[in-house]
Amino acid sequence: METLTKANMPVRPLPHFMTVRMQLSNAIMVLLLILLQACGNSGSRHNESNSWPAALKQGHGTLKALYVPAEGFAYHDASGQLTGVTVDILEDFAVFVLETYGVSVEISFVKENDWSVFYQSITEASDGVIGFGNVTITPERKHTLVFSPPYMTNIASLITHKHAPLLSSPKELGQSFAGRNALAFEGTLHESRLRALTDLYYPEASIVMAHSNDEIIEKLSQEDLYFAYIDLYNFYRAQKRGIPLKRHPAADITGEQFGYIMPLETSWGEVMDAYFQVGEGLLQSARYRDILHTHLGSELANMIIKANQAE
Repeated sequence: METLTKANMPVRPLPHFMTVRMQLSNAIMVLLLILLQACGNSGSRHNESNSWPAALKQGHGTLKALYVPAEGFAYHDASGQLTGVTVDILEDFAVFVLETYGVSVEISFVKENDWSVFYQSITEASDGVIGFGNVTITPERKHTLVFSPPYMTNIASLITHKHAPLLSSPKELGQSFAGRNALAFEGTLHESRLRALTDLYYPEASIVMAHSNDEIIEKLSQEDLYFAYIDLYNFYRAQKRGIPLKRHPAADITGEQFGYIMPLETSWGEVMDAYFQVGEGLLQSARYRDILHTHLGSELANMIIKANQAE
């Protein structure tokens, strides 16, 4: 009798239902590969559509707008709607693009509470991203970012608790503010200003870090222990709410300007420039003045308009 081994064992065909199952499995795998490739291509097309040339060609595009919340500039109103000076200006930009070029621009607003994270995110972003967080335009930052034309001229104000003596000159910092430490918004120009000021006139002072304007205002108002730089409009609004702060005009820093920021590879810079240059310029327009008055109040709006005109 012949012994069956693996070598001489007859090969039996697979049952029909197993053959069909294998064929179906192979077909499903092929289909999944096709779908994955299609999704990848779709993502690429989406990224390309965020560029200005693609938006101009297609008639529509998307801008992702990162922002740092700020009272009067980017905040939610009583109905929960995002609004503010910088929000309105950007939404008007979308209207300008539609009316001028026939391109519909969808703006996707994304909140980022941490200013340093916000700033870094824009520097590392790709085309189709814009940011606003009252970022000061400087030559150094232009190496890593593209700025819009300025939308506002700012005054950086040195402030303390209201019980601190009035500073008559920066040279008197160590004497007038003896026993107090500097409170700095980490990663901002205000931190750099405080370091420069204390290095010159009060090197014994420690520098304590804060991570928002609200945190600075709260700490300054609680005890007479700190001095800090904040933007004039933040001081003004805090004072209107009855917060016990004092401004020291002798140490004011004037002439700085805020702009929207975009990554270096952006293709939206020129069309943004065109928007700011319509007519006599955005900052000279009645619409711009209306936006300031609506969100900041007449007194502060007039102060900013006057500062803009001085530049």
